[in-house]
Amino acid sequence: MKIRFPGAALRARARCGVAPSRYFLAVNVARQQTALFCRRDGVYVPVRVFRCSTSRYGVGEAAGSNMTPRGLHRIAQKIGGGWPAGAVFRSRQWVGFTWQGQPWAPIAHRILWLEGLEPGLNRGGNVDSRARYIYIHGTGKETTLGRPDSCGCIHLSSDDLLPLYDKLPEGTLVWIAER
Repeated sequence: MKIRFPGAALRARARCGVAPSRYFLAVNVARQQTALFCRRDGVYVPVRVFRCSTSRYGVGEAAGSNMTPRGLHRIAQKIGGGWPAGAVFRSRQWVGFTWQGQPWAPIAHRILWLEGLEPGLNRGGNVDSRARYIYIHGTGKETTLGRPDSCGCIHLSSDDLLPLYDKLPEGTLVWIAER
């Protein structure tokens, strides 16, 4: 399967007046996939595709909906660097132990906290992705990857998330689309 960079993401970036980032993540909710692109000679080329899980409640932006928000985002903050792989988090703080295959660990390994960039869609008011605590993060339920299972966030496996955490700087753009 050939992975194409979503043109709508470029239009949203231009509309928001946001500079391009070296890397770009594109989440396809229908396929439960996250694609990593790298900018080379002004063009985003595919690097790798990962299985993910988005919300079991579907897509939507309203606070309290537990849905995965659409549109253009960026990584606002990285949390968990320096802690052991498998670290379990509560309120973005390491709780002092590691996941070790426990399915009750809803947020594990690392956190990439997302900030919406499109006013009225995922930024500000009742739709603000950062205020909704929307992350890309690991989970203790890796067997659910490839099907909707989160409460709004994007779940990745530890094997995929840990290298991404190390590679992607804060400010990396993230596009979330239904298709």
